[in-house]
Amino acid sequence: MSTTARVTVFDTTLRDGEQAPGYSLDVSSKLAMARALDALGVDIIEAGFPIASPADSEAVRQIATGVRRPVICALARTRSQDIEEAARALQPAQRARIHTFLATSDLHLTAKLRMTRQECLDSAVSAVRLARRFTDDVEFSAEDATRSDRDFLCRVIEAVIDAGCTTINLPDTVGYATPDELREFFQQIIGRVPNSERAIFSTHCHNDLGLAVANSLAAIQGGVRQVECSINGIGERAGNASLEELVMALRVRPDRLPYDTGIRSQALFGTSQLLSTLTSEPVQANKAIVGRNAFAHEAGIHQDGVLKDARTYEIMKPEDVGQSVSSRLVLGRHSGRHAVQSRCETLGFALAHSEIDEVYRAVISLGEHRKAIGDSDLRRIVDRVRTPASAAAAASTATHVETVGYGHGV
Repeated sequence: MSTTARVTVFDTTLRDGEQAPGYSLDVSSKLAMARALDALGVDIIEAGFPIASPADSEAVRQIATGVRRPVICALARTRSQDIEEAARALQPAQRARIHTFLATSDLHLTAKLRMTRQECLDSAVSAVRLARRFTDDVEFSAEDATRSDRDFLCRVIEAVIDAGCTTINLPDTVGYATPDELREFFQQIIGRVPNSERAIFSTHCHNDLGLAVANSLAAIQGGVRQVECSINGIGERAGNASLEELVMALRVRPDRLPYDTGIRSQALFGTSQLLSTLTSEPVQANKAIVGRNAFAHEAGIHQDGVLKDARTYEIMKPEDVGQSVSSRLVLGRHSGRHAVQSRCETLGFALAHSEIDEVYRAVISLGEHRKAIGDSDLRRIVDRVRTPASAAAAASTATHVETVGYGHGV
């Protein structure tokens, strides 16, 4: 019998996510979001980058004070002032993590940092040793790891683990990797580093090619046991791996992905909506799991299937992620007769067969001019159909529309 492995959820909504243009949050908003992440069940909250600004440091301090269950993490470069400021901000935390990072790819070392490989190695080790003076939970990230020379990367990883690092994060910083590549990457690195069993390996994938979630899942298959992600997938450029998509992929496909998290999936939609409200940035309509169309059906063939058995077109229940089922069937020009009848019954209308036919034709006609037809529209249509003149006209109709609609099935 196969066993289910536990994957730690490291949420970076308030750090990498909040760095994205348009997503900046003030201190009170970050605290509110941190409390929601706590209620959601994330294991680690990366609360901010304290050296970046006094406000960021204060936000980390307030979150460390007010949110007690998860590990509270702060980011720091491999500079003593960064690490010391992170430690100050984290001082009230019940469980604190310092997350220090340095690029390891030759491109970053030469073009950005003007640093030799040896200087990089020395700086990483010194940073981890300093961070360990403040906490026994230290994470090191090798920025641009997937484009780094693997021999050198392995040297750095081995050295920082010997210096006391407990979590090794190997980010796909620019979203360059593919899933098969990333799985092999982690398998090889973990296998080659002689002291790898002394640390948890983590993945942090960006979505520049739209592969962040797929790459994160591949990394888990490759041996990582921590995944770094954000609500709604927000983050630098095209964003980070979406927390809600990762969690539900593991939940829906345990046959291929025998891993679990501590996330309360019923709180996913509410957490997503809170972030959207705090940032004034709407969630993409067709966003998986939390978008308004994630469980919406307008095509008649789909609507008919869902009315008979939701499993025909839904691989998870909307209530499992906190979505409302009231708007599952969207009325429009692709809708079917059964969906129109179901919505009428939901609104309390008991209509004769001929009345349903006329209401259905009116819905299709109105749908040619409207993106969607709401309950108020449907009520007006029903009222018109129920007038004596309309009822007489409906009674004389010889042909009844039995179709379930002509929306595409795929």
